[in-house]
Amino acid sequence: MATIQWFPGHMAKARRQVTEALKNVDILYEIVDARVPESSRNPLLDEIGQGKKRLLVLNKADLADPAATRAFIDYYAAHDLPAVAIDAQHSQGIQQIMSATHRVLAEYIERQKAKGLRNVLLRAMCVGVPNVGKSTILNRLAGRNIAQTGNTPGVTKSQQWIKTSSDINLLDTPGILWPKFDDPAVGTKLALTGGIKDSLFHADDVALFALEKLIARVPQELQHLYRVNATDLTQPLPDLLMTITARLGFKDDYERASWTLINDVRKGKLGRFTWDEVPVDDAAR
Repeated sequence: MATIQWFPGHMAKARRQVTEALKNVDILYEIVDARVPESSRNPLLDEIGQGKKRLLVLNKADLADPAATRAFIDYYAAHDLPAVAIDAQHSQGIQQIMSATHRVLAEYIERQKAKGLRNVLLRAMCVGVPNVGKSTILNRLAGRNIAQTGNTPGVTKSQQWIKTSSDINLLDTPGILWPKFDDPAVGTKLALTGGIKDSLFHADDVALFALEKLIARVPQELQHLYRVNATDLTQPLPDLLMTITARLGFKDDYERASWTLINDVRKGKLGRFTWDEVPVDDAAR
C-alpha cells in the first residue's frame, strides 16, 4: 500500500490561524466523515484544542453503516466526547448540533446568566480535514448559502464568521490535514472517501484496497454492478480489477475502472459502509 502524504503550505498557515482563533470561541465543532470517523479526525486538534469544549460531528451519515455509526457515538460518549451523526447534504440531523452545543456549554451559559446576561451569545468554530462537509454544515446552520462549498478538498481558503438565527455564531476555517499518516491505511481510506485531492494518489492502489473489503462484505453487489461472477472474485486482486475493466467495456484501461469503482463507493452505489473500526483499547483522542 503506497504511503500518501500531503501537507501543503496553506495547511500550515491554517493551523496557525486556528490556534489563534480558538481564543475567541467557546466550543470547537470537530467535523469528521461518518464513513471514516477515526481516520478523518485530526491528531493536531489534541494539541491545538487543549482545554476547549468539543463536539464531534459525524457528517455524511447517510453513506455510513448505521450500526457502526451508533457504535462510534457510544464509544465517544464513553470517553467523554459528545458526538452527533448528521447528513448535512440532505439537512438531516442539523438541529442535533444546536441541542448538543447547549448541553455541552450548559455550565458556561448558567455562569453568564448569573452575571446578569439575559441572552448569551455562543461562539463556535468548525474544524476538520478537507471535504468532510464543513461549509455545507455551516450553510444549514445559518439557513442560507453563505459558506462556499464544493466536492473537492481545499474549497475553504480563509476564515469567516457566520451569523445564524439562533444564539450561536460560527467561525469557518480551512480544512487541516496532518503532516503524515503514521498508518498508510488512513491515507488510503481518506483517498477513497474523497478527503484527499484525487491528483495526489494512484487510483489503482485505492481501488484494490476497496475491492479487498468489498469482496468480504458485499460480493453479490460487486457481481451485479461490475458483471463479474463468484469465481471472478476469487482471483488475485489485480487480476480481478482487470476483469472488471474488461466487463465494463474499458478494454485495458484499468485506471478508468479504478476511478469508476472509487466514485461508485463515494456515491454509495455498493451500499452504506464504515471503513474504520471502533477502537477497542485506545481511549478516544
